[in-house]
Amino acid sequence: MTDSVEGLDLDAVGGWLAREVPGLLGEPLTASLITGGKSNLTYRVTDGATEVVVRRPPLGHVLATAHDMGREYRVMKALADTAVPVPVVHAHCDDVDVTGAPFYVMASVPGTPYSRAAQLEELGPERTRAIAERLVDTLVDLHAVDPASVGLAEFGRPDGYLERQLRRWRKQLDSSRSRDIPGIDELATQLERQLPTQSEGTIVHGDYRLDNALVDGDDRITAVLDWEMSTLGDPLTDVALMLAYQQMAMSGGGAAVTDAPLAPGYPSPDEILQRYAAGSGRDLGAMGFHIGLAFFKLAVILEGIHYRHSQGQTRGGGFDGLGDAVVVLVAAGLEATRV
Repeated sequence: MTDSVEGLDLDAVGGWLAREVPGLLGEPLTASLITGGKSNLTYRVTDGATEVVVRRPPLGHVLATAHDMGREYRVMKALADTAVPVPVVHAHCDDVDVTGAPFYVMASVPGTPYSRAAQLEELGPERTRAIAERLVDTLVDLHAVDPASVGLAEFGRPDGYLERQLRRWRKQLDSSRSRDIPGIDELATQLERQLPTQSEGTIVHGDYRLDNALVDGDDRITAVLDWEMSTLGDPLTDVALMLAYQQMAMSGGGAAVTDAPLAPGYPSPDEILQRYAAGSGRDLGAMGFHIGLAFFKLAVILEGIHYRHSQGQTRGGGFDGLGDAVVVLVAAGLEATRV
């Protein structure tokens, strides 16, 4: 086997995988870090004929519940026979002695994670609209899955989900708090005051956007990825997060995680809401609260990444400016809760 990449002991992982899934890969193995991730580390591992993907938590400072490899593995395995496209998962390892952290192995799936408007512009407005509409329809499909029917009845506690989300993200913020962030405590207080009646509990993805999905050459969604924050909860949180990412892009500020929604043909926020409502039959009232919560969540996540970056514990580029982006997100969240 070849030399390991940082964060992945290739000899150890290869030996473990040979025992767990005999015949999946041969030797020698090579590995490379897949770029683009600012959270969990994702690697391509291949024997030259077959390629798999290995996913593990980030190096360094890790919040207790934020990078649960077993959770990602479990939900994708459960959704394998539903209308929701997910990769085939091969094996999960919770023994940190193998490569320093829990990890799982899944099949490599063809497709492009469209994160930039320039990528979609090459496809044209009609194809861009079709892809975005399929993204919404896939979310409708996810929220239509009966958790009990796929073995996820105990995957979370839908009752009190929104209240617990607020507590969780405040706790996550405190775990990474290293500086004053104007307005972030005010936003948390506003959200507590505006807690709505919760929608029926469903499986929620927790970070749903176009670049967390793979799209093939026929504009079909081949896989939804990055399930680390999935649970049972209020489906409107997924809808609100999509809109929050879109609003970030439309604002033109430095907080945009993706500018894909700026591509010609991409549906407007109102069109996305209308398509989701038509497909799901759900009441989309109280979206101001949900969008405010989405911005709060994103602000806390980025603050955690900013903290790790300030400690030299991130790998790759794209981290500069995240600290400033947190302030922009908090302001957007406050604006949403004032509507």
